[in-house]
Amino acid sequence: QVQVEESGGGSVQTGGSLRLSCTYTYSVFCMGWFRQAPGKEREGVAFIDIDGLTSYSNSVKGRFTISKDNTKNTLNLQMNSLKPEDTAMYYCAAESARIPCTGVVAYFGDWGQGTQVTVSS
Repeated sequence: QVQVEESGGGSVQTGGSLRLSCTYTYSVFCMGWFRQAPGKEREGVAFIDIDGLTSYSNSVKGRFTISKDNTKNTLNLQMNSLKPEDTAMYYCAAESARIPCTGVVAYFGDWGQGTQVTVSS
């Protein structure tokens, strides 16, 4: 079971940027970011597989960039042009099995505790 831990959340104004990081104990097949706003279901944001193939939700495509540095065991999410609707708890997730590396919550077995992102208008 891979251990993951997020950092980098905070508060910004609309149009601002934040960079989230997630440290992990060892590299696995698929890693990604989910988010959950109060009263809403957890949704997939961005994902990267072991070959570096990435995928994004339509709501963040063109604004967010996911990357991974296996030399530092760190997963990053660069978030630009932030909007109030991006406000949520952001979770790092990992899965060792060869799953479709996309935003299906049930596919992922290892989760972090989350980091809060708040975007004010």
